[in-house]
Amino acid sequence: MSQQQELQQLEVGQVVAERDLTFTRESLVRYAGASGDFNAIHYRDDVAAAVGLPGVLAHGMLTMGAAVQPVVDWAGPARILDYQVRFTRPVVVDPEAGALLRIVAKVGQLGEGTARIDLTVTVGESTVLGKAQVVVATAR
Repeated sequence: MSQQQELQQLEVGQVVAERDLTFTRESLVRYAGASGDFNAIHYRDDVAAAVGLPGVLAHGMLTMGAAVQPVVDWAGPARILDYQVRFTRPVVVDPEAGALLRIVAKVGQLGEGTARIDLTVTVGESTVLGKAQVVVATAR
């Protein structure tokens, strides 16, 4: 079946992509260099603790970008029409274990030539992105 046929035969509730991804402290340093966001809460435990955080946090935009990637890989970048999230919980990145993100993408709604893909992004039992939705073109 072609990608076009697959996109046109979607059903609400269908899982279209899943991924487990680990952020490490090295991931945060690399992202800081790429983004220019060198806020110390993303790499220094003492600074994170001084401002009342539970530990070093992953950058919000890193989390947001990582969460959409399974949908981009599935549908293709040209089909992504819109992407929005709410940041609900910080992603604490342990110095040894890192942080394991679980991403599940399901069809939430079908429209005329589009599908809304709802992302569930969790670390452990906690949802870290709320109302994470990607609108994908199903007809081209």
